[in-house]
Amino acid sequence: MSTSDLATPRPVRLDLADVALNGDLSLGADAVGLVVFAHGSGSSRHSSRNRAVAEVFQHAGLATLLLDLLTESEERTDESTAEFRFNIPLLAERVVGAIDWAQAHPATETIPLGVFGASTGAAAALIAAAARPAIVRAVVSRGGRADLAGASLDSVAVPTLLIVGGLDEVVLQLNREAFERLKGPRELQIVEGATHLFPEPGALDRVAQVARDWFVRYLV
Repeated sequence: MSTSDLATPRPVRLDLADVALNGDLSLGADAVGLVVFAHGSGSSRHSSRNRAVAEVFQHAGLATLLLDLLTESEERTDESTAEFRFNIPLLAERVVGAIDWAQAHPATETIPLGVFGASTGAAAALIAAAARPAIVRAVVSRGGRADLAGASLDSVAVPTLLIVGGLDEVVLQLNREAFERLKGPRELQIVEGATHLFPEPGALDRVAQVARDWFVRYLV
């Protein structure tokens, strides 16, 4: 699939129970799966890293939904106080809301769904997987704080891939501990020589490839 064949992202508004969130939905005519992105600390749907990963997914026939887990006013507050980015229950509630939105949306309701989480968004993704086990078919965490999913880790039975940089030592140890608590098919993928945000040459490409393969394996 060439770049010209990729679906053009279109803005969508997710009207959840108590908040409206902005998102970008890329949905090809023959999409074989949908990946909901749960961004990490201080990030948004405009994250260049997540957009690069999303494009790799799209080349594999996967639709993507990138969304802002915070409203514009919350983002402004978070920039100065960081009070929302570690509010895992709030982030998880909104990821669950996005999953429910996708299940109710005519264009995506029949497409198998997975969640891709980064940093604190990974914890929200895992909590959402535990909350919606009949809907979420796979989870991938990129440099994620899986440990922050707390008690929900013990209820995650969907196939879960944890990707961590080999030089991200603290997060790697936290992921090893979280990995032992997962109940379903699981894998811990270490990208050697990479730090937390995978800025090293080729590191993010590796993340995108192994994440793509995981979703294709369990969604298609």
